[in-house]
Amino acid sequence: MKPIVSIIMGSTSDMPVMKQAADFLNEMEIPFEINALSAHRVPKMVMEFATQAHKRGVKVIIAAAGGAAHLPGVIAAYTPLPVIGVPIKSSNSMDGWDSVLSILQMPAGIPVATVALDGAKNAAVLALEILAASDEKLMDKVIAFKEDLAKKINKANEELKKIEYKYKVDE
Repeated sequence: MKPIVSIIMGSTSDMPVMKQAADFLNEMEIPFEINALSAHRVPKMVMEFATQAHKRGVKVIIAAAGGAAHLPGVIAAYTPLPVIGVPIKSSNSMDGWDSVLSILQMPAGIPVATVALDGAKNAAVLALEILAASDEKLMDKVIAFKEDLAKKINKANEELKKIEYKYKVDE
């Protein structure tokens, strides 16, 4: 089995957040890999990874970084694949905004789809949706996932109906 999604993070300290992406891809039975690469500490390795990923069968890259958060953008500069950036609120972060803006504000021609701060699960959902655009079986998984989300809201509303207040009106 070869990975079709690659999860990359600036350091293993990002793993508690990126575990959400790995858990979701695993649940959806999407082959993936996880690696730590740093745009600042090992730039040559990042370049080699990014230029070769599509040749290895990777279809989407999820790249996470905190602080200056250059990793997703550097990968996007070198790869023809879609890159989803996950800004991480890290110990050297300015409340996470530096990471968000570093990933979000890419120059024209080098897009990085950016999810919310610490939004690794949404990155994995978006990766699945990208893959599903050309794979009917994966599209069925996306549809089932969205239906499950709706079921959870319907169940929540049924539970809310059971809560009683003197002036609460249920229609």
